[in-house]
Amino acid sequence: MHTHTEIINIKTLKVILIRIFLFFLLLGSCCLFQALEHLKPSDNCLVGKAPENRDKNRYRDILPYDKTRVAIGENQDYINASYIRTQVGAEEFFYISCQGPLPSTVQAFWQMIWENKSDVISMMTQEIERGRIKCHKYWPEKLGVPLNTGRYQLHLENQQYLEYFHIKIIRMVETETGETHFVRHLKFTHWPDHGVPHCSEQLVRFIRYLRAVHHKGPVTVHCSAGIGRTGVLICTDIILSLIERDFDIVKEMRLQRHGMIQTKEQYLFCYKVWLEVLQGILQFHDCI
Repeated sequence: MHTHTEIINIKTLKVILIRIFLFFLLLGSCCLFQALEHLKPSDNCLVGKAPENRDKNRYRDILPYDKTRVAIGENQDYINASYIRTQVGAEEFFYISCQGPLPSTVQAFWQMIWENKSDVISMMTQEIERGRIKCHKYWPEKLGVPLNTGRYQLHLENQQYLEYFHIKIIRMVETETGETHFVRHLKFTHWPDHGVPHCSEQLVRFIRYLRAVHHKGPVTVHCSAGIGRTGVLICTDIILSLIERDFDIVKEMRLQRHGMIQTKEQYLFCYKVWLEVLQGILQFHDCI
């Protein structure tokens, strides 16, 4: 049986080992991110560059790969969005990564949601940041006041404002058939552009809620460009699910949408979240 002093020493040793592990993890991850920066695009973006599609892109230099782009409608129409799939064993992580809708792409955005039967939209940006428009307001704002977007009528069924994210339940109705589809719109409100949240616990709770309410289709994630904060959310979600597995998540994402996770700080933040989850697991076992 361990004495009280021995238990304290064991806990102290665990903390020291975790901190040493974090030091080498962050040191190594800096080198890994530098290597990722030199990773060349894995495919062409010819569809996104086509003259008829240029006005559908929020940023001229951020385009989806042709092989992973989301095509909508019978004519395979263009939207700046990519499928992100990561297969680990029998488990598949499936997302749509896209830019924040423009006024001219709102209808296409909701058509994408409908056709893919996505039941969760994760919005990681504000509409306006630092005086610049980052995303057009594409959802219904008031109960009982539907928003018409071409083929679909959007009804706000319920909404809830939490400390660091907002929840909206939206009922989509296809006007021709009357068929319905429910979507949960989650807006994370504590994330600076090109930066990382001050507290990773908020993002972890947000992701756990996202998982709890996601039941079918890909999770649709967007920020403004659809690569920075969007990439961090997807990477962190997978890390939380694969906490004990070794998998090159970011490289896998970048092979499907160029530039996923924009800055070294965002890349390191994914690892810090991982560490905090590990520390939480350790504290839980210490209390048993």
